[in-house]
Amino acid sequence: MPNRTQPTWCQELYEAKAAGLLLYGRALGLGHAEAEDVLQETFMALMRLPERPEAPEQYCVRSFRNQALNYRRGLWRRLTREFESRRWFERSPGESPRETAAMRCLSKLPAEQREAIVLKIWQNYTFEEIGQLLGVSPHTVAGRYRYGLEKLRRSLQGETYERTESMGDAIALLDAAPPVGEA
Repeated sequence: MPNRTQPTWCQELYEAKAAGLLLYGRALGLGHAEAEDVLQETFMALMRLPERPEAPEQYCVRSFRNQALNYRRGLWRRLTREFESRRWFERSPGESPRETAAMRCLSKLPAEQREAIVLKIWQNYTFEEIGQLLGVSPHTVAGRYRYGLEKLRRSLQGETYERTESMGDAIALLDAAPPVGEA
């Protein structure tokens, strides 16, 4: 018989992570609908677990990443993803030209750099946690993050940005990366 507390922890985890996982799925090259499908598959698998994992958030993100990478392997999905890559972020009517420019530049980064930036900024993971998730060293993650931010800065050169914006905004990518030891 399933544990009765399971739906509660899964529901809380879903409420806390779903939006960020959809963005992460986009960073991994999935279309919005594909990311939603992977999100559903991930949480269906979590609900089938006999007990709550020791570190549910990390387990969830790792599971989502594995599901997303498996999902991307199909030929038809690859063709759809390439077509979808032109619209990496969903556009909103109130989107400013600065947000549009930042999202366009982010979508042009190499996948490894884009993934490190999204996990660091929108998932609030440390370099060490990202390294564990991706199977690389924290220094490698920090380098990908730093190089990605530098490419964004160069791409957006000439634009004026204020540092008072929250970390949830695409423009906040321009904040400096902390040293690895402080991540």
